[in-house]
Amino acid sequence: MKLLSIDKNGTYILGVKTEEGIIDMEEALKEVPSQDLTSDVMDVIRGGQERLASLQNYINNLDRSNKTYVLNEETIEWGPSVTRPNKIICVGLNYRKHADETNAPYPKMPILFNKFNNTLTGHKKDIAIPKVTDKLDYEVELAVIIGKKAKYVSEDEALNYVFGYSTSNDLSARDLQLKTPQWLPGKSCDDFSPLGPYLVSADEVREPNNLSLKTIVNGEVRQESNTSDMIFSCAEIISYISDHMTLEPGDIILTGTPEGVVLGYPEEKQVYLKPGDVVTVEVENLGKLENKFKKE
Repeated sequence: MKLLSIDKNGTYILGVKTEEGIIDMEEALKEVPSQDLTSDVMDVIRGGQERLASLQNYINNLDRSNKTYVLNEETIEWGPSVTRPNKIICVGLNYRKHADETNAPYPKMPILFNKFNNTLTGHKKDIAIPKVTDKLDYEVELAVIIGKKAKYVSEDEALNYVFGYSTSNDLSARDLQLKTPQWLPGKSCDDFSPLGPYLVSADEVREPNNLSLKTIVNGEVRQESNTSDMIFSCAEIISYISDHMTLEPGDIILTGTPEGVVLGYPEEKQVYLKPGDVVTVEVENLGKLENKFKKE
């Protein structure tokens, strides 16, 4: 299934993508109540496969010609595909060619850092470039969304703990990021983790380490790669993180970015994001995530 969040004046409502349009679950449940379901995407994630199956059954039996709750995708306001994660954990330097372009050695274990909920925003949302940076960079990433509590999970079992996947843009203020050994200031400004448009259930993504990725800036392709270039696979990352902390349903793991970021260009060719730029990041089967940038 493809789930999403509809932003209704700052309140995020569960949406479901169908051939007929986007099902607004708040409006649908008013007309066709269900004891098993709510209009909150986090409830679906925490309910796991059983809740997902209930939602699929509900959608299958719903009158999808009803325009009260079947919306045109072009008219909705998008929220982040996951709205209230307990944790946002990111992996740095996890693509071989990206490490090569930044002259960094391949890490011997995953390099982890964190972001916070203030960084989450949705598809088609304008993002203000913070006045404290002159070097804002894009990073297309595969986001892994945890579906079950995970602690000391083996690599063989790790993908069984995944609820689904999303496209993400791990925005990075390079001048802030590189001021100190800790990357936090350059990674956690407001709206620095657009996520979506969809949360695609894991059953629709058979092999997360064989997905194409792309970034387009103002119509120009800047990043084009495949998750097969990861140094640490999704399963390895989940297992490694679960050895150090308990992963909870709804936790987001951003798995790293491939080559083609501005930081990887020779200094004389580095042109960072500026107001008016439009960035589209895409992961195969997960949808295109587009944001326009503006002055703060």
